Amino acid sequence: MTAHGTDAASRGLLGRLVWQARDILPGLALCSGVSLAAKLFERLEEFAFGRAWLEALVLAILIGTAVRTVWTPGQRWRGGIVYSARTLLEIAVVLLGASLSAATILAAGPALLAGIAGIVLVAIVSSYAIARALKLPRRMAILIACGNSICGNSAIAAVAPVIGASSKDVTSSIAFTAVLGVLVVLGLPLLVPVLGLSETQFGIMAGLTVYAVPQVLAATAPVGAMAVQIGTLVKLVRVLMLAPVVLALSLLAGRLCKEADEAAPAITTGQYPARRAVPLHLLVPWFIVLFLVMAALRSAGAIPAVLLPGVAATAKALTVVSMAALGLGVDIRTVAKAGPRVTLAVTLSLITLSAISYALVRLLGVV
Repeated sequence: MTAHGTDAASRGLLGRLVWQARDILPGLALCSGVSLAAKLFERLEEFAFGRAWLEALVLAILIGTAVRTVWTPGQRWRGGIVYSARTLLEIAVVLLGASLSAATILAAGPALLAGIAGIVLVAIVSSYAIARALKLPRRMAILIACGNSICGNSAIAAVAPVIGASSKDVTSSIAFTAVLGVLVVLGLPLLVPVLGLSETQFGIMAGLTVYAVPQVLAATAPVGAMAVQIGTLVKLVRVLMLAPVVLALSLLAGRLCKEADEAAPAITTGQYPARRAVPLHLLVPWFIVLFLVMAALRSAGAIPAVLLPGVAATAKALTVVSMAALGLGVDIRTVAKAGPRVTLAVTLSLITLSAISYALVRLLGVV
């Protein structure tokens, strides 16, 4: 390439970066402002009560949701909000891998790992049965079951093309992951004193119940570092169940994809696209792979101990900004739009998942 061509390519790359920055910066600044407000309220709590009853992670969600309730961010803000809610949170998860050593993984034991797989399968079957009992269409029932049992939006996005789900099915199923995901993150820590859970016990329960990997950070951080580590590990194992579940559905769903599902008013039209293959990145997200790489580096002693506090602080700061974005993306009105049967199906499925997760903790005798 000539020098002139190199200069032109450089200017083109610079132009794209500037354009992307213009798209991201307003929303990123908004999320950062909400996170700073959350941090300020956390400091005020410490000053007034001697401790922060609600940490900045939780306050960022609440403040973001409050802002979203009275004001809907326009197109100018959306790029940065999406970037904060996804990319920054994924980076935070990768950095969190530096806090997870092989000792933590080995301490989990094969019984817990087998129990996680069992919980996912039981949750899928029970959630599907609940949805069908409420007369929801088969495809909708499958999406709700996989979303609740594995990893929320990611599972729904991966399963939808395999079973030929329509956009209305997907929209109705996803409508709850933002709202109920936030409610789970906020409400689950309240069970610690009620059920007398230790950090390890709560980490297992959070990892089995919370929808998304990053949301586990927000749910477990108020409880303790061990809860964060165990919760993240359990959630990662749960996410890895997505690949075999999608494979099983691809083998079993051939007849379903050829049939027109029964129509349900305001939920589905009964018209479905052809089944499609699932991209690999939906089955094994890049940030989970890098999380495991960071955990391996930590276990091998390749990450200097002096860097670990800074890495942890960076991961927490990014998570707070991302939680602000999560709150700004929550539209409570989406629950009403999805319909009462979908609302009841998802809620009952989540309650069932929480109950069997707590049962596993007690069954394994985790302390």
